[in-house]
Amino acid sequence: MIKFNFKIAKKISKFVSLSFLCAFFLFGCQPNKENASLQRIIERGYISVGTIYGLTSYYLEAEGAAGFEYELVKKYADSLGVELKIVPSYSLEELFSKLNSGQVDILAAGLAVTDQRRQLYNFSPSYDEISQKLVFKQGFVRPRKLKDLTGRLLIMAHSSHEENLVQLKDDNSDLTWQVSDEFDSEELLLKVLSQEIDYTIIDSNTLAVNRRFYPEISIGFTIKKPQPLAWAIKKNNDHSIYASLVEFFGKVHHNGTLLALNDKYYGHVEEFNYVDTRMFIKAVENKLPSYQPIFEKYSQELDWRLLAAISYQESHWDPHARSYTGVRGMMMLTLPTAKQMGIKSRLDAEQSIRGGAKYFKQMIDRMPDRILLPDRLWFALASYNIGLGHLNDARKITEMQGGDPDRWVEVKDRLPLLKQKKYYKPTKYGYARGDEAVNYVENIRRYYDTLSWMDNKSKENLQPQPVDVKTVTITE
Repeated sequence: MIKFNFKIAKKISKFVSLSFLCAFFLFGCQPNKENASLQRIIERGYISVGTIYGLTSYYLEAEGAAGFEYELVKKYADSLGVELKIVPSYSLEELFSKLNSGQVDILAAGLAVTDQRRQLYNFSPSYDEISQKLVFKQGFVRPRKLKDLTGRLLIMAHSSHEENLVQLKDDNSDLTWQVSDEFDSEELLLKVLSQEIDYTIIDSNTLAVNRRFYPEISIGFTIKKPQPLAWAIKKNNDHSIYASLVEFFGKVHHNGTLLALNDKYYGHVEEFNYVDTRMFIKAVENKLPSYQPIFEKYSQELDWRLLAAISYQESHWDPHARSYTGVRGMMMLTLPTAKQMGIKSRLDAEQSIRGGAKYFKQMIDRMPDRILLPDRLWFALASYNIGLGHLNDARKITEMQGGDPDRWVEVKDRLPLLKQKKYYKPTKYGYARGDEAVNYVENIRRYYDTLSWMDNKSKENLQPQPVDVKTVTITE
């Protein structure tokens, strides 16, 4: 761990400060023998991309590699007609070192574009923006400004957070912090929760994803206004890679690919409810074990965790749940639906789960083949809640307005229009509470993500840790 020396920092100029921080990125790097170019990448048949391990960038799950940055850079590699060679790391310093030495062609790691980084690297067009949040543990006094900080602040070394704090130090002479190469963002959040440290700084997108799992992390204040995110490339005389990135990002912005990818990873986590998240985690620990074998038994080719998430949204895993509309049981089936699914007692947990699983599978199968996963699941969930007829009405409105009726991210913006007469009057099925269907789907997506994370963590604790693989080549 490195303690920042404020006495020295106070005496040096901003230019020297810049040089000092740049040295962190450049120290120990060997000069590359050959600068990367688009032609060289295409000739060798792969592009080497450095990224950071984490839920917003790159991680491995049962089905393979995942993460926003991974999926986006995979699409870029596909657009070039080359394989993707992922070079993941836990350290930003290591990533910049690999870019400097030519071991990777691009960094796609959720990097904020800062003034100091711009002097060292070129950046692709921005694809998102993030703000920096100072966080603390729920239950402690909330700091609302830098002067309120009374405890230990620990951040990631070589991050944009460090650069920002150096600038803020000029006007906040009492500001102190520590930096560490040892811990990533999630580990720093855990240290806040365990009260080993009082505060840390985290990017807004990373915080949104992690609060589903760590609801006791609270936001003190925004320490830095929104900054653009972009991929980093080396500065050299060959601009072919940059030109290809400009073309690529222009396409994914225009055709909706970027919008859909943002919705997949962040669309359902924009809103955070502390009480609901805490209640769900508690229910997973206390109530779910009694029903998990039944969800697994009737999930068919579905993920049992998605089926469990649907059931929690419907009944909070209460076999005797009842609504004012007459739906009942674990999966809150109507009486006609229960009869169609061959269910005799909606109050029997196993029968209800079996019927709900069968009905949901029918909803999936009724979606047009051109609707791909995961959108296919979200459309099926909306149908489960609001009915296929109303969903198709919303899809027609989407198409009439120039949107893509096969993408959930676009249809979910039109579903609430079914409450407005001028929109629902021309439709086949008329008025519907489309906003409730959107909330329904997004709630289930959050529950599903949290449950999947908790289930995977549980399995990791029961198995020996795998050997770390530093480079992964992705092929079709």
